Amino acid sequence: MPLLNWLNKDKAVQAGDKVPYRLLEAVPELSYGDVDTENMLIQGDNLEALKALLPYYAGKVKCIYIDPPYNTKSAFEHYDDNLEHSKWLSMMYPRLELLRELLAEDGSIWVSIDDHEGHYLKVMMDEVFGRKNFVANVIWEKKYSPQNDAKWLSDSHDHIHAYANKEIWRPNLLPRSEAMNKRYKNPDNDPRGSWKASDFSVKTYNKNNDYTITLPSGRRVKPPTSRCWGSNEEKLASLIKDNRIWFGKTGDNVPSVKKFLSEVKDGSVSKTIWNRIDVDDNQKAKREVKELLLSSTFGTPKPERLIQRVLHIATNKGDLILDSFLGSGTTAAVAHKMGRRYIGIEMGEHAETHCAPRLQKVIDGEQGGISKAVNWQGGGGFRFYRLGQSIFDAQGQICKDIDFNTLAAHIWYLESKTPLLKAPDSPLVGIHQGVAYYLLYNGILGDKRPHGGNVLTSKLLANLPAFDGPKVIYGETTRMGASRLEEHRITFKQTPYDIKVR
Repeated sequence: MPLLNWLNKDKAVQAGDKVPYRLLEAVPELSYGDVDTENMLIQGDNLEALKALLPYYAGKVKCIYIDPPYNTKSAFEHYDDNLEHSKWLSMMYPRLELLRELLAEDGSIWVSIDDHEGHYLKVMMDEVFGRKNFVANVIWEKKYSPQNDAKWLSDSHDHIHAYANKEIWRPNLLPRSEAMNKRYKNPDNDPRGSWKASDFSVKTYNKNNDYTITLPSGRRVKPPTSRCWGSNEEKLASLIKDNRIWFGKTGDNVPSVKKFLSEVKDGSVSKTIWNRIDVDDNQKAKREVKELLLSSTFGTPKPERLIQRVLHIATNKGDLILDSFLGSGTTAAVAHKMGRRYIGIEMGEHAETHCAPRLQKVIDGEQGGISKAVNWQGGGGFRFYRLGQSIFDAQGQICKDIDFNTLAAHIWYLESKTPLLKAPDSPLVGIHQGVAYYLLYNGILGDKRPHGGNVLTSKLLANLPAFDGPKVIYGETTRMGASRLEEHRITFKQTPYDIKVR
């Protein structure tokens, strides 16, 4: 598969590996609502924040939607949207790699972009997520009026590149609209209810279905040129008997099949062109933000109905949503109203001044955006976090303030590539694929000296939770020789040197 190349790509590919794991520190005074909520608003650089989430959320996110800077050579107040092309690509690549690790196997990612970088982004996402997992390039009509001062053509659309993590992903159907249902009538008072006439001829030719039909009026008709009927004569007779063939009120029309509204699916497959009438446009989005935040400083907010369409197709209630370019907070607001869990990441002060206040209003029951459509009445909550210190210091040592559970979660992710779902209450962190993983650290054995139980000895081994199988034990050092370790099927790894950053 052809790959995209640019200046310093090698550094960009390695950038995610070099990002240190940092702690997420809760900020209770900026949190709001239900204290037991799983919803998170994180303030900080999104590359570092994504890395911090890996030990806890790898493979758990059902849908990722991001609206990154478009690199349009126009500066926005809250982030620099004037990156050179190669720098923009280098910014996006490591973030996409970390997002892929967070995505569930049956999850999907949706990325808004315009024509400046959209086609380069498509090739980059082919590389990161796999070309076979490309779902669609959705075209969103973002403007209604033409831009008369445009240099060449007035652009009226953005792209939304959608990728599945694995081919097992399937979209939800869109709900049927009233306009769609109005196309169904019942001119013959069929007891089965309203129906719509559908062409009885088909393009795929079958000579058994190429015959002459005598209409009730007596007129004889053949299939249109290069087509045939949708069934053979025997099946047609059965359909006529069941009153599923319509010949018109006078009985002289070419036959059509009656498709009953009661028998159609509850929804419809989404098309790849989303017009502003169905999902709103930029102007509506700016009005929504201004009404909620008394500010219109965001250059390209997205309307709530647009995000609702994405989340409806890609998720169900209770699923986890992630937006690492949260901007004005639209994705989190819509996810909250739709009953999804969410993680939103935004750098700078406006995580406090814009995102948090908007979500507070959602919790209080604001009635803008999609609120009335989903009957939103308020409730729930979110927890506010900032990025804390790194797990390792500049010399590669474990920072003294790192607790056992934090280091255990980090080691578990490195060994299993899965999040640690429950904090361990003993040195046994967990068992993965028949291997038990232990961590001797920070007084987990109840020693009077916190570091006293971090050395593996035969006596200490006897006090560890038993496991009859191969074991990996992390500790400061071991007093057991190679033969004893082999006898007990132990692979010993020394902290911090054998703890990889990634």
